Amino acid sequence: MATDSGKKDDGGPRVVKGDQNFTLDREAFRARLLERFNDPGFETVSEHLEKVIDIAWDAYMGYRKSPRTRKAGPEFADPEYQLPMEWLETRRRIQEAQARHDDPKSPARILVINGSARSDQTCPGEISKTYRLAKIAREAIAAQKGCEVDFLDLSRLTGEFGLVIYPCKACVSTAQPLCHWPCTCYPNHALRQTGDWMHEIYPRWIAAHGVMILTPVNWYQAPSVLKLMIDRLVCADGGNPDPTTTHGKDPAMAKAIELKGWPYPKHLAGRAFSVVVHADAAGAENLRRILVDWMTDLEMIPAGPIAGIDRFIGYYEPYATSHDDLDKDVAVHDEVRNTALELVETVRQIRSGQYKRPDAGLEEPRKK
Repeated sequence: MATDSGKKDDGGPRVVKGDQNFTLDREAFRARLLERFNDPGFETVSEHLEKVIDIAWDAYMGYRKSPRTRKAGPEFADPEYQLPMEWLETRRRIQEAQARHDDPKSPARILVINGSARSDQTCPGEISKTYRLAKIAREAIAAQKGCEVDFLDLSRLTGEFGLVIYPCKACVSTAQPLCHWPCTCYPNHALRQTGDWMHEIYPRWIAAHGVMILTPVNWYQAPSVLKLMIDRLVCADGGNPDPTTTHGKDPAMAKAIELKGWPYPKHLAGRAFSVVVHADAAGAENLRRILVDWMTDLEMIPAGPIAGIDRFIGYYEPYATSHDDLDKDVAVHDEVRNTALELVETVRQIRSGQYKRPDAGLEEPRKK
């Protein structure tokens, strides 16, 4: 059952509430936290763990989401509002990345992304075909004069201690200005949602002149590690760069701002992109379309007619010999290499001013 709150009675925007309650009692909280210390080695410090639990419980009940804050300062709409120190640091890194991106003397920077969750560092025991294809792309780009590669390997999420991307909470569906750029949903210290990798990933996207995503198909869709990043990049598309305007996460304030007319800033607009999708039986074409559509919605620029390719490697062949199939398919090696080189050339044209957007100056008739 949904209920209304907010400023509905005096003409303000409607905020709809539900009947969900995720609050744990102390015993359930203690049990949940102790699951993280299940190794018998921790038994020698059980008394200390109980003290940690007491502090964590106090933070949870007080909902100390951002325990370290400072005044926003004159750059923001409400200079007195307290902003999280971690968010301000991510914002600073994004600004530095944007300055580097805008510097005409800097090398062309291509962000190459391995979208596979597989690696030989954990349960699969073998590297992914995607990783191998990404290596081909990286080498082709690095060999080009004036280019550098930033390699983002999303398989680190499954094999590296403490690395995490938290799920998007879809704040934008409440109101666009409630979705902050960069994201302010995390870290949330009250819920122990810390160490969010996105606060490193946002500046890497901003610094890039071109982005190349290589990914397999997992059950007709993007691998979960890739989808986590995609969802959290929603704030790059219309995200609010000033959280003081909504006093953090006040939905009524965000709705009122949106209804007055939101400018919908495109924080990644103008960067070039290419996509390589591979599969073994089905789904490659659909995922390629989805990724191209998503990056186009960000107002990124497709790198020519082969900006998005989808291929089958070892079509309906055994998984056990799939790397052999990749070895044999030298054509796909060349296609990946060509896609990377086309991306480099598109970046060169954009940075030199040779590239002209055909829709430049047109007014978008359907603004969200």
